[in-house]
Amino acid sequence: MKFTEQEIFVMADRALEQVVSQIKPEQYTQIVPPEITTRQPGSSLRQIINYHAYDDSWVPDTLAGKTAAQVGAKYDGDLLGTDPADSFSRVVDRAVKAVERFREPERVVHLSYGDFPARDYLIHITSFRGFRAYDIAKFIGADTTLPADLVQGMWDELSPHWEEYRAMGVFGPAVETPPHADLQARLLALSGRNPAA
Repeated sequence: MKFTEQEIFVMADRALEQVVSQIKPEQYTQIVPPEITTRQPGSSLRQIINYHAYDDSWVPDTLAGKTAAQVGAKYDGDLLGTDPADSFSRVVDRAVKAVERFREPERVVHLSYGDFPARDYLIHITSFRGFRAYDIAKFIGADTTLPADLVQGMWDELSPHWEEYRAMGVFGPAVETPPHADLQARLLALSGRNPAA
């Protein structure tokens, strides 16, 4: 079955939401390892989840065609409050609803790194969420198995672009996998993650 960019985004965002729901209160203060957060070294798990809430908060505005100047700083600061999992779920709900209503994948949207068709924007942010769901699950000791449809959808989306994204620094060097490796292991390996570690 071929999934749309919107459907794969929803699966990825819900997978991340499900992982966040398993974070124990004491885990939020733990510092995440560099491989999870190459751009935010020394961040706590709470800071990482807050950034995802920030990123998700932008989705409705971005799909509506708004620029960074128009949105301003309204999503800056702490978005998680006293109940991080519940706050995160509410942000995810808004992002998911905006994506499910969206019907113009070729509409140009304005990102911090340039203007792109919404289709490309959705692929970029789906990848971010899908792999981060795995990374955080691994960090907190939860089940790292991603939903099979999400794995297939990400594989189909990313397969034509691995080397392009690798050249941009999005992914590290691919990791070798045994011939019998399942699709999730192959997906992780191509993203530079070692599924056996």
